[in-house]
Amino acid sequence: MLEFARWKYIVVAAVTLLALVIAAPNFFGEDIALQVVRKDRAVIDDAGRKSVEDALKAKGVVIKGDYVEGERMVLTFNDVNAQYAARDAVNEALSQTFVSALARAPRAPDFFRKVGLRPMPLGLDLRGGLYLLYQVDINAAVRQLVESYEQDYRRALTTNNIAFADVTSLSDEAGLATGVRVSFAAGANLAAARDVMQKVVTDLTYSINDAGSVPYIDATLTAAQVTERQRNAIQLNMNSLRNRVNALGVTEPEVRQQGVDRISVALPGVLNSAEVKDILGRVATLEFRMSDVANNVQDAVSRGRAPVGSRIYYHRDGRPTLLKREIIATGDQLIDARSTATQEGPAVAIRLNAQAGDEMLRITQANLGKPMAVVLIEKTREKAFVNGQEVEREVTKQEVISEATIRGVFSNQFNITGVGQGEAQTLALLMRSGQLAAKQFIVSERPIGPSLGAENIRSGVRALIIGSAALFVFMILYYNLFGVVASLVLAVNVVLLTALLSLMKASLSLPGIAGILLTVGMAVDANVIIYERIREELRNGITPQASIRAGFEKAWTAIWDSNVTTFIAGLVLWVFGTGPIRNFATVLMLGILTSMFTAMLGSRALLTLIYGGAKKPAKLSIG
Repeated sequence: MLEFARWKYIVVAAVTLLALVIAAPNFFGEDIALQVVRKDRAVIDDAGRKSVEDALKAKGVVIKGDYVEGERMVLTFNDVNAQYAARDAVNEALSQTFVSALARAPRAPDFFRKVGLRPMPLGLDLRGGLYLLYQVDINAAVRQLVESYEQDYRRALTTNNIAFADVTSLSDEAGLATGVRVSFAAGANLAAARDVMQKVVTDLTYSINDAGSVPYIDATLTAAQVTERQRNAIQLNMNSLRNRVNALGVTEPEVRQQGVDRISVALPGVLNSAEVKDILGRVATLEFRMSDVANNVQDAVSRGRAPVGSRIYYHRDGRPTLLKREIIATGDQLIDARSTATQEGPAVAIRLNAQAGDEMLRITQANLGKPMAVVLIEKTREKAFVNGQEVEREVTKQEVISEATIRGVFSNQFNITGVGQGEAQTLALLMRSGQLAAKQFIVSERPIGPSLGAENIRSGVRALIIGSAALFVFMILYYNLFGVVASLVLAVNVVLLTALLSLMKASLSLPGIAGILLTVGMAVDANVIIYERIREELRNGITPQASIRAGFEKAWTAIWDSNVTTFIAGLVLWVFGTGPIRNFATVLMLGILTSMFTAMLGSRALLTLIYGGAKKPAKLSIG
């Protein structure tokens, strides 16, 4: 008797229905949309949502629909013109609070979105995405290096009790920083000062000039050192951009250098995503400074200037405070940063390198009971409208996010509080993904279509449908009812594979489509092996039910061996491959799993349902 356990029927039915639900969002298509997020990464409340809607209504922009999902608000539109008009309206009215950007949103019913089901992401060659071209200020990287040398010289000369008049930077006719000049009073021991400076920075060219009334020492960079610094700035910025994109989960990004001072970023499946654009464009760092408790901050604010050795900063709520100019540690000395939760609320767990840890230990030991502040410095490019014209400018924001009394001694590990949960995660990501070696700004930003063109994609889909239909017709003509079963199983196999790709958020590219085609071929091959074994058993005079049972049992070894060896090959491709090759390997391995399931369980369940149990078929419709 041909039987199939009831629990197996339940498993096959449940898996198939679940796969249909998970894969369903892929069949609804997408809407043109606009993403809006707050600059402080806070959740958009009803008031924020209303302000965005009011800005669009004021410009007469018609919204198809909108919803808030996490930290972002998504608005959908009927056409591209409305999408661009909405972006301009938000940028003009709410640029100080929100970041808006072009995007696409799934058209599936809200039910799928609320339970976390989304279409599988498509690769750059199928869906297109966002293309960003950054201009890197490589000269600023040299200037930053020179400024760090200035601070090192001041500290070293002061530590060695060598008096100096001033420390300034040198630059050429084009304004490019080339070195540092340290001025001294007449009669100073310049040789001793030079020895101290050389111990601090060994690879500069030092020259003494004591002919004038103000003697000085010049420490200059060579042309090769300037070029190397500029080249390193590009590489460091590229690494930082890669880390930030990877941390955000963008699939198969492309970050490449273009020319001398430009970086191109291609983000598949992203149409100017607000989150990605904001994270990539931000330059954030931290500074740790001691508070100036010896002077009155209100007096400094009234006078409009801070006492010597101090600066006026402001808390987020607008309260002024005086901080020492000397920097204890910066984000450049960071080893790791993680968002965490403490008794005081959300926080960022910081770990510094050994040098910064030693300095922090020294400062905290000497200043127990005194306040220390954490300054967050962010540089962004903002668009504003001046006399009706859209202009872009760099904005630097410095604010005190934490100012607390030192209660105990610590060195390289501690927590920063005073930030919200969303900001703690974003700040940790920016710190962890690496500082930008030089400031950069977008010079070109545009959504890009699929590299093969929409018509080629339609042709590919059409070819897939025609090929599958031809395969189904052949199987039905050659194997009759068994061919119908094989066709149904192949369709379920594709649905299962689509569901897995959607569930894993694995992107689908052209190599991935090749993997799907190979999966269909392997699934057909498995059914052909099973059906031919059944035919062989029938020719040997075995009863129909026994032939079906024997066909599945005897075909199992061949199917298992071929699929396992192919899976191993796919695993090797996945481990050692990158980009499209890894995408092909992912689809191939998942397809092998679904093919095994549908061939050995799906086909047998349907055939047992038709021919099994108490039925006594005299013959099988197998051609």
